Amino acid sequence: MTLPKGTVRAVYRDTGIDRYRGNPLIEALPPLFDRPRLREGLSEKIAFRQEDTFLDGQTRVHVISQLLDGFFQPLARHIDLEQKLSLTLRQGYVGRNLATGDLNTHIQNGYERVMKGDLQAFRFDHVESTAKSFSLIGCSGSGKTSSLNRILATYPQVIYHEKHNFTQLVFLKIDCPHDGSLKSLCHNFFREIDAVLGTNYVRRYVEKRHGVETLIATMAHIANTHAVGLLVIDEIQHLSVKNSGGAEKMLNFFVTLVNQISVPVVMVGTPKARSVFEMDLRSARRSAGLGAILWEPLAKPASDEDASKTEWGAFTNLLWKHQWLTKASPQISDEVREVWYDLSQGIMDVVIKLFVLSQIRAIVTGIERITPALMRKVYEDEFKPIHPMIEALRSGDATKIARYSDLTIPDVDRRVLELGGLLRPKEPAASAVSPYRGNPQAIRLHNMLTAMGYESDLLEPLIAGAFEENPNLAMKDLMPLIVNRYPVSEQEKATPSSTKAKANRPAVKQKDWHTLDSHDLRFVFSQAASEGAFHRALVGEGALFDVDRWVASFGGNPC
Repeated sequence: MTLPKGTVRAVYRDTGIDRYRGNPLIEALPPLFDRPRLREGLSEKIAFRQEDTFLDGQTRVHVISQLLDGFFQPLARHIDLEQKLSLTLRQGYVGRNLATGDLNTHIQNGYERVMKGDLQAFRFDHVESTAKSFSLIGCSGSGKTSSLNRILATYPQVIYHEKHNFTQLVFLKIDCPHDGSLKSLCHNFFREIDAVLGTNYVRRYVEKRHGVETLIATMAHIANTHAVGLLVIDEIQHLSVKNSGGAEKMLNFFVTLVNQISVPVVMVGTPKARSVFEMDLRSARRSAGLGAILWEPLAKPASDEDASKTEWGAFTNLLWKHQWLTKASPQISDEVREVWYDLSQGIMDVVIKLFVLSQIRAIVTGIERITPALMRKVYEDEFKPIHPMIEALRSGDATKIARYSDLTIPDVDRRVLELGGLLRPKEPAASAVSPYRGNPQAIRLHNMLTAMGYESDLLEPLIAGAFEENPNLAMKDLMPLIVNRYPVSEQEKATPSSTKAKANRPAVKQKDWHTLDSHDLRFVFSQAASEGAFHRALVGEGALFDVDRWVASFGGNPC
């Protein structure tokens, strides 16, 4: 027997729950996770190496871009979603026990409906359906689809029960069609089954142009034939009342999915699909099932609340650590965090993409740090398509939010490549790379020593000679060799505290002040939008003498 690709063979574990005991479809699933193990299983850790900060600009663009798909921090909402999915999946299998024959009863009833073309037909009475449904609602970019995919990935999709010669399909995820019709939605079900199991249901049912009722009856039969544990319908806002034959027909469709197919259904969409969800929630108790989950953007901390102790603070703190910039601040400032929230309104996809593009813009412009002004500039230039949605979220008006809730987040991958291309003509590495014959370790060491102040015509031959004489040494071991060989006169030039080095330091034009160190007053001036802002920045830096405080220290009488 040839099993579908990715199939695992059933290994049974006692769940410790009487209602689940003796049900192979449940006992073959992974064990129930506690919260610490679940957080660890859902987390996506990105390796951060400090030395990568000194890679050339184009290489760093690729390193930074891994945050777009690789960064994931489980929040309380993700834990709650996983637990609800876990409960829904297992409860749906209670009434379809492979060992007791309950599943065969459902299959026989499904066959009867297909043959008679009647959704109410049955061969065996008193068949318990334990299936439930629930809805997940959130605006575009809130992480609904990516979170679902990550949680579902903790389950094997196909399990083969050798003892029963049965193949179990644990979950099936389909997208609503853009034409908004129920018939096309049914067709997507058969296509996805074929893609996972290698069957030919599309040829058998889709190409014969059956009506919606016949297709639903067939879906019920196939879903039970393969013991589909969970049916996830994404982008539910695409469903059209007009193209689906009216609100009542659409409502009956969802009720039938749960009651007749006996398969748990999770419906996912934006607030634009509120009318669809509300119809479902007003229907029978079983259809409403476990209710609805509303994912709002991450909440902004109250003014008197410690931001670092909130979900927003924890999320941004962890993300802030993933900076590959030579002048990055180790701690995120309150001003940056406030601007970051204002421009993203807590939508996690926007939060991450704004952070990625800000880093790349910092490399391209030479500023090598993230500032509020830089973030605002990136938002204005790169995120124009979602400005209406951000404004709607700022307003707090539910009607406006629903109107703009499914705007498309800009294609950041394409923009990353375009910004990366700008680095090519600006690379000073032509002289730095050639002596090293493309050796990435040598190039990285050159950039690191240059950033530390060891910059002269002697640096290239020293690095090239050190790698040639010691090809097996690691970079950390080569660095002291090169520094020790560096001439004393040149070391004096490279020493930041050296008066001579300061005297020989070339003048920096005002247009390049934004590339200076963060505590350089010229950099502080370049970031100030007005004279008053510059004064406040100087006070914040502690660069101004506080006369009032000095006088107060003498009891108000310095004389």
